[in-house]
Amino acid sequence: MEQRRVELTTPDGEMTTFVFHPTHGGPHPVVLYLMDAPSIRPALMDMASRLATAGYYVLLPFLFYRGMEYRELGTSDEDMHKRQELMGTVTPTNILGDAEALLAFADADPAASDGPVGAVGFCMSGGLVVSIARAMPERVQAGASIHGAWLVRDGDDSPHLGLDAVEAELHFAWCADDPTAPVEDREVMEQALRDAGVTYTLDWHDDAVHGFAPPGPRYHREASELHWERVHSLLRRRVG
Repeated sequence: MEQRRVELTTPDGEMTTFVFHPTHGGPHPVVLYLMDAPSIRPALMDMASRLATAGYYVLLPFLFYRGMEYRELGTSDEDMHKRQELMGTVTPTNILGDAEALLAFADADPAASDGPVGAVGFCMSGGLVVSIARAMPERVQAGASIHGAWLVRDGDDSPHLGLDAVEAELHFAWCADDPTAPVEDREVMEQALRDAGVTYTLDWHDDAVHGFAPPGPRYHREASELHWERVHSLLRRRVG
């Protein structure tokens, strides 16, 4: 397994990004792997590596680069407060410049395929995946929002709007008890998906809570393994 750190130039600065892909074979289909609010840490790095071992070129960007240089955020009061501030620096609009920079980097790497692209996002990035699929229908053919937050929000760039442009197949892993994604938002999102004719699946989790996928305090093995099954199946169908 190849793993390296690179610095990518975006319209807003230098974005630290971790690249994972198999040592042999290729070129490998590209998957944008978007971090959750706790940010990049060993658990998320391991998940990106696990996905890459299945034959994908995985890009894991540090999305908080607009507010700080890359470092692993801890659980101190200072870091928790900083994290809250940093979450506001990532929006459904400015993520598009990040995605363009990521794909430009992949396009220049012989290890990466120039074919259809997948995107997977957790927590704050769940809705960002939908935004990328909406903005880049010619490239992004698969998207997964895993316990995604704020998929329905105020503003013209809300992920639930303008879905007629989406050509990707989407998957949602939604928790019944999630203050960042209440059941009312699920109803709005599903109606928007149906109205736009988007192909999608949705798993409704009664037992797991927000943050169930990565190993950690909220990890729920059954729900997490189901998300892996769904992601692999989706990528096989739509990305290769």
